[in-house]
Amino acid sequence: MQQRTLGRTGISVSRICLGTMTWGEQNTEAEGHAQMDYALDNGVNFLDTAELYSTPGRAETQGSTETIIGNWFAANGRRADWVVASKITGPGHEWIRNGRPIDGKEIVLALDASLKRLRTDYIDLYQLHWPNRNHYNFSKSWTFDPYGQDPRVVRDNMAEVLEALDAQVKAGKIRAIGLSNETSWGTSEYLKIAEAHSLPRVATIQNEYNLLRRHFDHDLAEVCAFEDIDLLAYSPLAAGLLSGKYNDGKMPEGTRGALGAMWRLNPRSEAATKAYIELAQQHSLDPCQMAIAWCLTRPFIGSVIIGATSMQQLKTDIDAHYLTLSSDVLAGIEGLHRQYPSTVG
Repeated sequence: MQQRTLGRTGISVSRICLGTMTWGEQNTEAEGHAQMDYALDNGVNFLDTAELYSTPGRAETQGSTETIIGNWFAANGRRADWVVASKITGPGHEWIRNGRPIDGKEIVLALDASLKRLRTDYIDLYQLHWPNRNHYNFSKSWTFDPYGQDPRVVRDNMAEVLEALDAQVKAGKIRAIGLSNETSWGTSEYLKIAEAHSLPRVATIQNEYNLLRRHFDHDLAEVCAFEDIDLLAYSPLAAGLLSGKYNDGKMPEGTRGALGAMWRLNPRSEAATKAYIELAQQHSLDPCQMAIAWCLTRPFIGSVIIGATSMQQLKTDIDAHYLTLSSDVLAGIEGLHRQYPSTVG
């Protein structure tokens, strides 16, 4: 499988990243371990988790995914075979350190807890799961309001966070840092502060990116291009929407939609989904593989994070890496994007 070096870190990862957030809720520990075995045997060396997981987030399962991964490491002794990415939770979940915002103290507490669950002494890529300030991710674009926040306070917090991460890098607990659910302004500020004070440089940003959600194209793509930052694209299938399993009012048992974790369902997204599926069928392609393969054509993509609740889904998603889309398919996708430029609910 092709690999790519993340940003300026020298860390090489597979273009497919194994997402794990269903482990501990939709998937058992045994199933999670089977996914790790299969992915590693098929060229995937990169996995992504978070202290919040599994999802949907709740106190009873918080940290369970990291524990499942840690148990695999303990049983197999193959920690070095994986590049591990994890995240500190942003503010708002009261069962995780009383919902406090990310600051220097919280980074130490969260990181040490993650390391304990993961049964490792370092995390390759440590990410801020979402900003402390207001942001437009998670379908908040209709209510997003950047005003009423003191930019000096925001910048001071960013500097404190980078200083805390710097201490953890120097302690050998973190190799590189990344952002998640960030904006172009936030990313640029972290870069400026890091450069001014010789602090760790952001290597990656993990945001949603798929055929239905292409906000990244407008400004963050430019930041990535000029600043050597790689996108780790989550939800390349729009949390399963692009498979068509939610079309026509369907709500399959055990899916994220049935668990109440789907904010993407709306008439616009369904119409677009049906059109992309029809395009795939016209070219004898699996719609899910087409969607993932398309993400991999984008120049700013470091790795595409896939998630699967069955081994068949996992195999299909990994095999998308080997699919080369024809010029006709790519033209068809761009045509549909102009027809359905926004599917935000």
